[in-house]
Amino acid sequence: MLGAAPLSSFATGTDEAQVADRLYDDIRDTILMQYPFSWSVKKVKLAQLASTPINEWKYTYALPGDILGNPKAVFNVGAVAAQPVRDFEIYNLGLFTNYEDVWIDYQFRPTEATFPPYFVRLLKTALAAEFAEPVTDQITKGDYYHQKAYGAPAENMRGGLMRVAINIDGADRPAQTIQEFPISDIRF
Repeated sequence: MLGAAPLSSFATGTDEAQVADRLYDDIRDTILMQYPFSWSVKKVKLAQLASTPINEWKYTYALPGDILGNPKAVFNVGAVAAQPVRDFEIYNLGLFTNYEDVWIDYQFRPTEATFPPYFVRLLKTALAAEFAEPVTDQITKGDYYHQKAYGAPAENMRGGLMRVAINIDGADRPAQTIQEFPISDIRF
């Protein structure tokens, strides 16, 4: 994409490989965290730690080692259609709460072999945007690929191929319905 020779490894010692080695993981993880892609989200029951919290909470749970960011949702039951809870805090890779059992939905880093084609295309274009200046010394190439990956600045990085990826991923999910909404319940 940038005119440089393709990389077979980040350890080849070339300038391009060094740039890729320094930037790849951060760029991939940032793109993953910008949207909860269905193929990058898991639900697990957390393991309760033996240590008692020193704050107001009764229990401490270990967060998974492969978590990206914070949990997307926290539940006190593992049942289908369970409602998320909000009375918890996260400190130093631990979840603190008063619930005896805790499940979370969280985003993880899947292996590259499981990335769908639309995400691979987005990732390649985003990498080209970030690698363009250090590899080619051409800022305009970086700007071109950035706009192709994320759209115009007014789209807040939700346009371009990012929008395509979000739309494709979202089309595969069932529509979510509002189970209970007190504001509208009052009106009826």
